[in-house]
Amino acid sequence: MRDIATIRDEFPILQRTVNGKPLVYLDSAASSQKPQCVLDAIQNGYGQSYSNVHRGLHTLSEEATDAYEALRGKVATLINAPSQDEVIITSGATMSLNLIAQSWGRAHLQAGDEVLITVAEHHANIVPWQLLAMEKQIKLVAAPMEADGSFDLQTFKNYISPRTKLISVPHVSNVLGTVYPVAEITALAHEAGAICIVDGCQGVVHMPVDVQAIDCDFYVFSGHKLYGPSGVGVCWGKMAILQDMPPFMGGGDMIDDVEIGMSTFAAPPVRFEAGTPPIVEAIGLAAAIDFVLDIGMDVIRAHEADIIKYAHQRLAAVEGLNFIGTAAGKSGVVSFTLDAAHPHDISTLIDQDGVAIRAGHHCAQPLMKFYGLNSTARASVGIYSQRSDFDALAEALEKVNRIFSA
Repeated sequence: MRDIATIRDEFPILQRTVNGKPLVYLDSAASSQKPQCVLDAIQNGYGQSYSNVHRGLHTLSEEATDAYEALRGKVATLINAPSQDEVIITSGATMSLNLIAQSWGRAHLQAGDEVLITVAEHHANIVPWQLLAMEKQIKLVAAPMEADGSFDLQTFKNYISPRTKLISVPHVSNVLGTVYPVAEITALAHEAGAICIVDGCQGVVHMPVDVQAIDCDFYVFSGHKLYGPSGVGVCWGKMAILQDMPPFMGGGDMIDDVEIGMSTFAAPPVRFEAGTPPIVEAIGLAAAIDFVLDIGMDVIRAHEADIIKYAHQRLAAVEGLNFIGTAAGKSGVVSFTLDAAHPHDISTLIDQDGVAIRAGHHCAQPLMKFYGLNSTARASVGIYSQRSDFDALAEALEKVNRIFSA
């Protein structure tokens, strides 16, 4: 395994101080920090080879096109996709899910059909289906989680009905850290004649992903959580399904032939990439994928599992701390409340010690309501996280306890 200190040195921002204290960054689930190789790729993309892609016949356009298109092959390697032509480049997972809802969903769902999710979804996997429901009179159904944040497959199965036409779940919950059995969920979907979408935002960054083994129909994720830039993401889909989907947006590049009266459209994936794409962002994401593949996703998974285990052990000693989500094998995040203080106060106060965590509903309001909460504090990890980060967090939380007990 590569030395973690060496990996940390590749992230310039981790060398800075906040409020005079060394930065302890525990907000990677919201957005990860960027290694130097990604920053260099972005700088080079803008500074040396910038041009619009696909349309130009000059050197800069050809260089930019090659660098942009290279992302598809890297994504295919990362998630073991059968073909890079199944990789749609989007602005992020939110756009990817909206693309599926507005293209596949609008074409295939009818009044009375059901879309099955869980109460633990990010809003990006709820609201697109609600918007479609208002248009198509479909029904959105949400299965519960267990009290400890674990996922029970049999309980979930009970929510599948003859009307279920689509199942969409996260690979990993962004609040609970629960790792969903996505291959088994996909099998249930196909058995019911439904398709299955996996929101991989918190999965692909923490563990190996094999979409062929999962057999899901779509897998989506955002670049900014995978050590890449914001404004770029991926929608992977099975080619047979993509070929049967109408365009999501109209404009340049997604066409075959345009007449005033009608147009014909390009084959996937370009069919779903209207207009000038996130060119340099895609180049940066390609560099980020090279970065994680060089380390090894198995290595990342093992390192982060150790950090999460230690985090629970260390934080359990903090008086009045309550964990939200303790499922076995969890990944990525540690959510909690503190009896003495509101999560917003916690986050503000510990920032004075240079500790950065997230506080709020984490774009998962139905889950908060399911557990009778308004918000939680959330510490989340990346490849650069270390045990001492949670020592610093625990010490800062103990200071919060002292402030509110004074």
